[in-house]
Amino acid sequence: MTQTLPAGLTVTARVPASSANLGPGFDTLGIALGLYDEITVTTTASGLNIRVEGEGADDVPWGPSHLVVRAIERGLESAGVWADGLDVVCRNVIPHSRGLGSSASAVVGGLAAANGLAIKLDPELGLSLDQLVQLSSEFEGHPDNASASVLGGAVVSWSCAGEQADGAPAATDIYSAVPLKVHPAIRVVALVPGERSSTAHTRGLLPETVPHRDAAFNVSRGALAVVALTERPDLLMSATEDRLHQTQRAPALPLTTRWIAVLRKAGIAATVSGAGPTVLALTTEPFPVDLRAQAEAEGLQVLELDVADGVRTS
Repeated sequence: MTQTLPAGLTVTARVPASSANLGPGFDTLGIALGLYDEITVTTTASGLNIRVEGEGADDVPWGPSHLVVRAIERGLESAGVWADGLDVVCRNVIPHSRGLGSSASAVVGGLAAANGLAIKLDPELGLSLDQLVQLSSEFEGHPDNASASVLGGAVVSWSCAGEQADGAPAATDIYSAVPLKVHPAIRVVALVPGERSSTAHTRGLLPETVPHRDAAFNVSRGALAVVALTERPDLLMSATEDRLHQTQRAPALPLTTRWIAVLRKAGIAATVSGAGPTVLALTTEPFPVDLRAQAEAEGLQVLELDVADGVRTS
């Protein structure tokens, strides 16, 4: 039976950005980054009030169709609770449409806030991390960004076809992820262009099939990436090579592609962050001052980021 939340409960979710793919791990590898959105949700007697501050304030809908609101409603439903009214404040720092998982962060933050409200009513109603991974990945359609924002650190994620009790196919896939403890020597730098990128557009550039040798190449590099991220950061250059998506997307991301080449020539493991246009650099050394100056002169924002923990509520 659905329980009604009393008015006056407040939860704030602090959710990290994320980068997906990390080179070879298309729709599989992800990493949580120390750049955070905050979502504060308060139960009220009736109605919906939403306020958006910072990134996307002029672009996203301020109403029931807002991604955070939809995620909150899904989270409340999954926990078996209901709110007569909601006041939602989104404080956005994560750049939108830059390949830093802003939509996944919105979903994870909304679900986590809903979960926090349910727990305040009854701790037994709380959703597990696995459930949060599942629900957030259903929104996204792939689990790499979402699971990173839920679990923190780096993640390996995957999906498989769901099955109903009678053996018929389920309406949604089953999504899973395991966290990886990132080697403490690894530094993360994001080079963020001013222009945006459309995930739908860049996905549309990918071919339906790839040569077997390229698939085998990425299998080896994806496995190597797990080792490089956790134990052998000296292998990051080889471990971030890719043949499945970066070259295919290059025509849509000329600045990104050029900067990946510049950084790799300098011995820095660099990849497209998600669908771009952000460049993700993984290194064990301080980011070169001359490259920072050059990037900033070309309009790129250079962010040195910690590897983040997963979403937290208070």
